[in-house]
Amino acid sequence: MSAHQYDEGHTVAGWTGFGIATVGSTVAGVGVCTVSALLIGIGLGIVVVSVLVTWALHLTGWGKPPGRRDRAQWGMRVRDPSARAGHAGCVGCRLAGRGRARVVEEYAVVPRESARVSETAG
Repeated sequence: MSAHQYDEGHTVAGWTGFGIATVGSTVAGVGVCTVSALLIGIGLGIVVVSVLVTWALHLTGWGKPPGRRDRAQWGMRVRDPSARAGHAGCVGCRLAGRGRARVVEEYAVVPRESARVSETAG
């Protein structure tokens, strides 16, 4: 076996999100079968909660970045030490403001009086 392994989704965050989404889908499915808008809404709400829980767990280190990982990171119950800084190419990290360089642009401030003088002079 190689020194790296692809195993996306085999994390605490992935399985927890899957479990909650399964319950939500089941509730929504029962709502469809019983023609109950209330159950459909509750089921869809549970699915939304599963997305938020998965995202929160990912940001706290229980989800891992896509791609190859070292052998020490293969275990499902191993927290990701690079989660705090954000993962390159990770949409969840970008939504949280992590994983990208922050660019600060500097602008020259021109007072309004000097701008008016230059407009009338030309």
